[in-house]
Amino acid sequence: MQTIENINKTIEKNMAVMVYFSAPTCNVCHALKPKLLEALDANFDDFKVESVDISKSEEIAPHFNVFAIPTILIFLDGKEFIRKSRNMSVDEVIRETKRPYEIMKK
Repeated sequence: MQTIENINKTIEKNMAVMVYFSAPTCNVCHALKPKLLEALDANFDDFKVESVDISKSEEIAPHFNVFAIPTILIFLDGKEFIRKSRNMSVDEVIRETKRPYEIMKK
C-alpha cells in the first residue's frame, strides 16, 4: 500500500519523479495516464512514476495539497517543479519539464 513516506522516499532517491493523482471514477484520469507515461518514456531516460488512487489513500492528496483530479506533480532533484490539475496537455507537460530536466542531467 502506498504511503506518504514511500512517495517521499521515491522523490528523495530519484532525480525525476512524477506523482499522478487519480481515482477510479475519473474518466479523464484513465485517458490521460497512458499518454503521459508514453510521452515520459519517449522523452526522458529516467523518470519514476508514483500513481496515487485518492479513493484508497485518502491522506496522501491533502499532504501534497492536491484537491482536484487528475493532478500531476513533477519533482526534479527532490523539488517540486511542475503542478498541473485537470486541464493539461501531454505536450505542455513534456515541454515544461524538458529544459529543467536537461539541466539537472548535466
